[in-house]
Amino acid sequence: MKHGSIFDSLSSVAIFVGYALPGYVVGVLLITLFSYHLEWTPMGGFTSDDFEDYELLSEQVKDIMWHAILPLICYLIGDFATLTMTMKNNLMENLSADYIRTAIAKGLPFKHAVRKHALRNSLIPIASHFGNSLLFFMTGAFLIEVIFNIDGIGLLGYESIMERDYPVVMGIVAINAILLLFGNIISDICVALVDPRVKFGS
Repeated sequence: MKHGSIFDSLSSVAIFVGYALPGYVVGVLLITLFSYHLEWTPMGGFTSDDFEDYELLSEQVKDIMWHAILPLICYLIGDFATLTMTMKNNLMENLSADYIRTAIAKGLPFKHAVRKHALRNSLIPIASHFGNSLLFFMTGAFLIEVIFNIDGIGLLGYESIMERDYPVVMGIVAINAILLLFGNIISDICVALVDPRVKFGS
């Protein structure tokens, strides 16, 4: 894929739209199109009403995946668009840097310069923000699970807030804090793996 090509322009527009639309708005649009008009997917829930009647495990897994398609798209589209935009911008910036031009001038093939130098340096900002992605994932689950009527921690948090069940709300906040903590630890490990300037202390 070349920068400025038709595919690059169309994909950039699609990524920008995915970045601009919140997950719950995408959920409403997907339900309206695929569940209401086309009737390809269920309106909500995580399993069918006759889920317990399925005798084979493969049928149960298929039913869960059938219900999970639209919610997964809503969960992932925002983070995917954000990571893609960040990756593209960082990669274009690194490709125009002096060290890439110097490496190519010394005889290093362009593909090797991209893989070994530009790509690795472009992954550093993504790795450093990985912990925040877990928190955003949990925060977005509130409205998405309400829209799709999924009995998850997001819907539990929403109902707890509406019913003023403060112990449950505090528990969910604590879970989010723990996830953010583990996400930051994973981010530090990822940064140490992709950034040669960062080393684990002895």
